[in-house]
Amino acid sequence: MIKRSKLCGLLGALALAGAVQAQTKDAVTVQLDWVVRGNHAPFFVARDKGYFAEQGIDAGTIRKGTGSTDALRLVANGNADFGFSDLPTLMVGRSQGIANTALVAVNQKTPLAIIAVKKNFDLKSVQQLKGANIGVHPAGSTYIFLKAALAKNGLSLNDIKQSTVSPPYENFLLLNRVNAVPGYIDAEVPELEHKAGGPGSLSVLHGADLGIQSYGSGMFTADKTIAERPDLVRRFVAAYMKGYADVIQDPGAAADSLIRNNPEYKGKKEMLVAQLQADLDYTFFSAHTREHGLGWIDPAQWQATATLYKEQGALAASFDDSKGFDTRFLQQAGPVKR
Repeated sequence: MIKRSKLCGLLGALALAGAVQAQTKDAVTVQLDWVVRGNHAPFFVARDKGYFAEQGIDAGTIRKGTGSTDALRLVANGNADFGFSDLPTLMVGRSQGIANTALVAVNQKTPLAIIAVKKNFDLKSVQQLKGANIGVHPAGSTYIFLKAALAKNGLSLNDIKQSTVSPPYENFLLLNRVNAVPGYIDAEVPELEHKAGGPGSLSVLHGADLGIQSYGSGMFTADKTIAERPDLVRRFVAAYMKGYADVIQDPGAAADSLIRNNPEYKGKKEMLVAQLQADLDYTFFSAHTREHGLGWIDPAQWQATATLYKEQGALAASFDDSKGFDTRFLQQAGPVKR
């Protein structure tokens, strides 16, 4: 029988060992690109389910953002360890010396689309945009998308009337102040649809159907982090991908995780699930995910994305489209094919 004093000493030693182990977890900060959305769920699910903890990571800080450009700068500068951003914007940042690398392409196809309220403007073809009043945000990724979508279909900005709008732009459409806007099907559309009258109340021309071959958003880290802490990157990606797979398996539970961590979304579960469902229906999966697994970054698709942005003058022609992504860590995590 162990004496009480020895037992207390043993328990104390175990407690100390546990405390030391907890203290040795790598604390990381995650920088999001915008307010929390459905496609941010893998971070929160992986944290809630202990996947980061299993990998020796404390992902206690997940910060909302003010845009992809800011998220990219914060991670590249070492003010955050991992981030989520628009991947074409990551390319533009690299061309300007903001050295980040994409690790996971969450949106295999662009989530961008041209959106209209059906009762005001029943948009069935991009050719209907000729002469239409389009709400634009000239400094954002949506504007580059609009130019590319027009160009791919034989039109240009000269063929439309432009009215500057700022997100949220629901009222501009609902009040018929503009005919259509470029926007994200996995962000604004579910809420706009609810306000416009429910399912079927919007006309949506998806980017993929307009000839736009482009990645959307994804998870990334700084080149410096990959060079100096590759094991941390490996462990983070492994945990993140487990969370990502769970999000796909149960979007409702993923929405619950988002609400639990972001109380401002209480009562908005339906909207969060709708955001995730849009991605499940249109952006998460591709021929590449079926072959290589979720989040895969295909060199040819990466090059096609870069080419699109070069054509629109948003990306320097000298940009090296063989760089800016790294699939080693996805491979090490093991593929989840869908």
